[in-house]
Order: sequence, then structure tokens, then C-alpha cells
Amino acid sequence: MKRVLITGAAGRIGTVLRTRLRDEFRLRLTDIISIQDLQPDEEFIRLDLADADGLEAAMQGIDTVIHLGGIPDESAFDRILQANIAGTYNVFEAARKACVQRIVFASSIHAVGFYPRSTTIDPSVMPRPDTLYGVSKAFGENLARLYFDKHGVESVCIRICSFEERPQNLRHLSTWLSYDDAVRLFRSCILAESVGFAILYGVSDNERSWFVNPDAARLGYKPRDNAEAFAAGITESLPENEADDPLAELLMGGPFVAREYGQGHRP
Repeated sequence: MKRVLITGAAGRIGTVLRTRLRDEFRLRLTDIISIQDLQPDEEFIRLDLADADGLEAAMQGIDTVIHLGGIPDESAFDRILQANIAGTYNVFEAARKACVQRIVFASSIHAVGFYPRSTTIDPSVMPRPDTLYGVSKAFGENLARLYFDKHGVESVCIRICSFEERPQNLRHLSTWLSYDDAVRLFRSCILAESVGFAILYGVSDNERSWFVNPDAARLGYKPRDNAEAFAAGITESLPENEADDPLAELLMGGPFVAREYGQGHRP
């Protein structure tokens, strides 16, 4: 049974993953807040990403780290710097010291949010972050590349798109990642025999997808859900976002591209 550490395990994605993966893997969970519904077969360590020594200790005996921890949205630079940049460095360095074989890094579509929706992109495109949050995810991808090339720590960077139980707006018809497909994706990254370094877009099998995932088959990811099944209930009259910037409806990052995003707007 593979041993998996999940950072940010109390968050939305972490909660879905741990409840669906705990029967197959031995899970060790970390977060800065406690998990109220902890199960007997789950090990929890309350831990801040700033605690480098604590991270290294938590990674002893771990095969794969799923790094979800950090600020999950746009925020002030000092918060992004501490949690998403310094914190991600601490995770990778602790994994190296603890001889962890593999890291699955939760990157984001917002690392490439300024690409137009009229194009289709693959993982080889240059980053075009739409926020400081997106910048921090581009940093994490580059850090993962460094740690593979220099230290041999395998990494899969998942550019998570719209992780929702069901698509909520027109943009989600292209970017939706269902709960079931998210579990399939992370599970594949844990079980793949060898991953090297890879970047994947975290999306379901959407007909209107803007993304190409050439490494998905190699890693065993086969999404099954399609946002088109919900298209009839999503009409042009349904507001896509709260941003007034017209670019928000032309670019992949949606409301994140708006200049005022982070001042009260939500994705």
C-alpha cells in the first residue's frame, strides 16, 4: 500500500481526495486547521508550510506527496509569497531531504490565464499568469522542473481548472473538472510507474475543452465526465462572473484577468 502525504488536506480538493483515496492508500494529512471528521485510518499532523523541519519529519516514509496547501485565490503579495512560494519551496526541499520519490503539485489554469479562449494550448506553452496567485503556480512548476532535473524528484504539475461538483457557467463547459475525474487524475499520478516531469491540465473530457493533454495516456488518466451533459441548463443569460472587464469573457482565466480581481470578486 503506497504511503501518500496530502498537504492542505482540509480544503475542498483535499477533502474529496482523502475521502475517496483512503481505502487504497495509507494517508498522512497536514493542514494549518484541524480536520473534524478524521477517520481512524487517517493520520493527521497540524502543520504550517513555513515549518520546514516539521514538513521533513512528516514526509518520512512517504512515497508520494500531493501538495495542495497554500492560498487558493488571489491575495496580497506577502501572503502569496509566504504560503505559495516559500511554502512550496519548503515542500520540495523537505521531500528531497526525506527521499520522497514523487510530488503531485496542484498548479492552476491561472498560470496560463491570459491565453485567449479562441486557441487550444498544450503544456509546452509559456506561462501567462493572470494574477499573483497564477505567478506563484508558475513558480511551483519551475521549481518542480528544477527538482527533477537536479535532484531526481519526480513531479506532475496539474493545472487545475474548474473543480466543481457540476459546471456553473459557460466558461465551465470548457474548464470543468468533476470530482470523480479529479480523483481519477490524482490516483493515476500516484500509481503511474514513472512520471519523470509532466504538466497536465486538470479537466474532464469536455467537448469544448481548450486544452491538450499529451501525457495523460502515459500516466493513465482517462477522464469520463463531460460538461456538455449540463449545457442545456447553462444559457447565455446566466452571468459568467462578477467582473466588469470584457477580457474576462475572452481569456481563459475568466474573472481572474480583470484588473480589479482580488478586491471582492470571486472566480
